Formats: sequence, structure tokens, C-alpha cells
Amino acid sequence: MGVLVTRPAQQGAILVDMLNKAGIASLHFPVFDIQACEQLNTLPHKLAQMNSNDYVVMVSRNAVDYAYQTLLSTGFTWRADLQYFSVGQSSAERFCELTGLPITYPYAQQNSEGLLALTAMQTEYLAERQILLLRGNEGRPLFPEQIQQRGATLDIVQCYQRQAIPYIGAEQVSIWKRAGINTLVVTSGEILRYLLKFVPLEQHHWLKHCRFITISQRIALLARQQGWQHIFVSERPNNRALFSTLVAMKNNI
Repeated sequence: MGVLVTRPAQQGAILVDMLNKAGIASLHFPVFDIQACEQLNTLPHKLAQMNSNDYVVMVSRNAVDYAYQTLLSTGFTWRADLQYFSVGQSSAERFCELTGLPITYPYAQQNSEGLLALTAMQTEYLAERQILLLRGNEGRPLFPEQIQQRGATLDIVQCYQRQAIPYIGAEQVSIWKRAGINTLVVTSGEILRYLLKFVPLEQHHWLKHCRFITISQRIALLARQQGWQHIFVSERPNNRALFSTLVAMKNNI
């Protein structure tokens, strides 16, 4: 069993280290480089303009980290009178670790749909409510669209941007095949689309016969529509859950 982990930056490197220590041969192939966005400079002012009990929503751990670094460098602190939300557990834990402030996330369904299902996100709680969304340069439109339809005023700060890392497709695929890669870890639709463009067409048969491990039913559906058949969804969208899924898979081979 050989695993190709496509998670960006530190999160992907940590998962690869966990897998290799467990005896599961793994390679890290981050398809995107994560960099700070200039819009971060507007964050202190936008936070200062919010009313007490307005919402700040963070879509990822990267959003938390880049926002925190910006506020720290400007001497601005997170306001204790605002309500904080994140899409997933990893982001929430990181926010609590850095700030000590409470934050809410949808434990049972850690995605935009789960966030929108929270009581605090229903129409009766959103009238005249301002929401500040901290995210990357690309994101699903579902949450922004729905939250405005429910009566909230939405502002967005792009905290980071993904930039594709230049690789030579045929060369990389040759390396993967020699390394025995037969399992892919893909954690976003953007990464899935990148792989389909990056891998030469003559290698798509091999690519789509690899086991496909992901973090949501939405991405699993995208993979199935593209021709993958052996698809597995981890219980949670974090490294611990992905690791458990891969260990269980190895034990069942």
C-alpha cells in the first residue's frame, strides 16, 4: 500500500509523517502553495467596526492562522464580545489554542451545510446581523449565498490564496508508480480538479484505479462522477480521522 497525500503545507507533511511511522509508505505532494493575501490588512478595521454579538466565521485552519498573525503584528486583539464560528473541529481547536476564546462549530457535519444548520445561523437570529467571513481566495458559494438570503449582512476577508506549484506531470506520475502509489488522499474539489488536469490523459486509467480517500460526501461524489470507484470518506475532516481510515484500510487488505 502506497499513499499519496495531496494536503498542502504542514497539514500534509504531518499526515505523511504519521503514516510512515505506522509503516504505511507515503509521499507528500502538495499541489498548492498557501500564501497570505493583501486583504488581511483590512481585518483589524473590519473587526473594530462590528457590533457586539456579530459573527466571525472561519472556514479553515489557514484562515485562523493568517488572521491571528495579522492581528498579532498590528497589536489588535480578538474581541471577546463577538461570536466566533468555524466550519470544522481542527479550525476551532486552533482558534481556542491561540486566543482562549469560545468558538462554535458543527460537530456532526463539518462543512458549509452543517454550519448553516446551526441554530445561530437560522433566519430569526440573522436579522440585521453582520457576519465577517474569513476564507481563502477560492471557496464554495453556498454559505455566503444562504446567509445573505437569511437576512445577514456579509463581509469577506480573503486571508490566504492557493497558488499551484509547478510540476512536470509525466515525471511525477513515473515517480509515484515506481513508489507503488495506489491510494490518494484528496481533501478538496480544487485538488481533485488539479490532479485531473495535471496527470497526463494516458495515465488517467492508472489514476482512477487508485483508492480515493477524502473528507466529505461532496468530494466523493465529484470523484465518482469522474470515474473513481474505490472511494472512502473519513469520519472527520482532519488528520486523525484520515490516519484512522488509512490504517483500517491497510489492516483489511
